[in-house]
Amino acid sequence: MSLAFLFPGQGSQCLGMGAELFSQFPAKVEEASSVLGYSLAELCIEGPENKLNQTQFTQPALYCVSYMAGQAKLGEGLVPCAAAGHSVGEFAALASAEAISFSDGLRMVAKRGEIMSKVVGGGMAAVIGLDPDGIKAVLTENKLNKIDLANFNSPNQVVISGPATEIEDSVKVLKEAGAKLVVPLKVSGAFHSWMMQAPSQEFSSFIEAFSFSLPKFPVIANVKASPYSSIEEIPALLVKQMHSSVLWTATIQSIRASGVTDFVECGPGNVLTKLLRQIP
Repeated sequence: MSLAFLFPGQGSQCLGMGAELFSQFPAKVEEASSVLGYSLAELCIEGPENKLNQTQFTQPALYCVSYMAGQAKLGEGLVPCAAAGHSVGEFAALASAEAISFSDGLRMVAKRGEIMSKVVGGGMAAVIGLDPDGIKAVLTENKLNKIDLANFNSPNQVVISGPATEIEDSVKVLKEAGAKLVVPLKVSGAFHSWMMQAPSQEFSSFIEAFSFSLPKFPVIANVKASPYSSIEEIPALLVKQMHSSVLWTATIQSIRASGVTDFVECGPGNVLTKLLRQIP
């Protein structure tokens, strides 16, 4: 059996996540709380939920829980030959492959969440049942030119991102064009769009101080849907990822093309497992 680990992104968080993991990895929990300056376990288990759902708290909490979930799978004897993470999940994938240390990854994710949470006025929506070309045509026809295609989650699901007003205006016209559903997402900003270009430069300056190593097993980068091939590429692509599309469909197809037959989702929820069924 050839196996890949998948690490979920923002939106998979839920109150109570990690409860079964914190007792398995007390040293990591203590390390995380020390880095963050607050109790990771308290935030994840007790909340409040509205705090856990704030980007600057969601991302580091999700990173920690997903990383520990991956470590638990390794402890069970599962050995991945590849890994990928959706958006912020890519940091957990890299840490699991020892390309970054757990604490360095946490510092990066905490800063990433902090920076991204400051960008206001943006929104995102999941478009179901309309292909990317169809979505682009509708947006162009209706002069909704500030919306980007952010996440190519499956052939049947594309997430759009941009100014909240344009996202709102797109709902009706996309449905009229044949989209089965257009669901606004509960996010604080226009992630993976041009609105994240300036914040990504701040993030670039921040991660210059960190060291990286080649992953112990291939980690597929969201930006290019192929494995990281050099140490220098890791920080460059993590910065680019903030304002670029998540090529998730192509990522899964790339992993399968390498011979992987089985996938294990490491983290809360089963969003990525559900998407697997939609990707040929």
